[in-house]
Amino acid sequence: MYHLLNRFVDSVVREEKVMHHNHNMIRQETPEDYQNVELLTREAFWNVYRPGCIEHYIVHQYRCREDFVPELDFIMEKDGVIIGHIMYVNAEILSDNGQRIPIMTFGPLSIAPEHQRKGYGKHCLIFYGKAKALGVGAICIEGNIDFYGKSGFVTASTKGIHYYAESRSARVPYFLVKELKEGFLNGITGTYKPPSGYFINEEEAEKFDAQFPPKEKHKLSGQLF
Repeated sequence: MYHLLNRFVDSVVREEKVMHHNHNMIRQETPEDYQNVELLTREAFWNVYRPGCIEHYIVHQYRCREDFVPELDFIMEKDGVIIGHIMYVNAEILSDNGQRIPIMTFGPLSIAPEHQRKGYGKHCLIFYGKAKALGVGAICIEGNIDFYGKSGFVTASTKGIHYYAESRSARVPYFLVKELKEGFLNGITGTYKPPSGYFINEEEAEKFDAQFPPKEKHKLSGQLF
């Protein structure tokens, strides 16, 4: 999709390839981690937004896509066990004048259920500097402003960026943006649609999920689907 990674500085990769927070280690994901990361993601999202989940399949199929950013694909370990994962993806804003503005998004951001609400998710949000080093000026995500607002995200419509599936006059509190370069979005108005890799075939996701240990699906209040 974009080729910002061709300009990535190797020294930046080496500097942040492994980072420590208290007794936790954050490092880049490797192929040996894939199965455990997908299991973690499944556990983190099961019955949260829908009965069951699809996020583990999104992670599984995204690694081979051109817009996937492997240098910004990280896991968090605690005592040698993977308890968190985050991946970044190249994205774009379609401006009202027809320009395509390259940005990034991230997600799923997965934290093991037993470690949620303990600050580990915020620790996984420390790689904005690496995205900025890639030349990225902004990040758009779908998320909870109460959580992401603490890391500098604001409602995207306040910056003139609108969600593709909502009216421009609608209040869209879950569509958020963070400028990595001050003033990057000045003078820009436009629309954001998540990269196509996030729109998956749910039948294929069901077949993929069948490879994992059985879990009960429940329809719960507050689910989106």
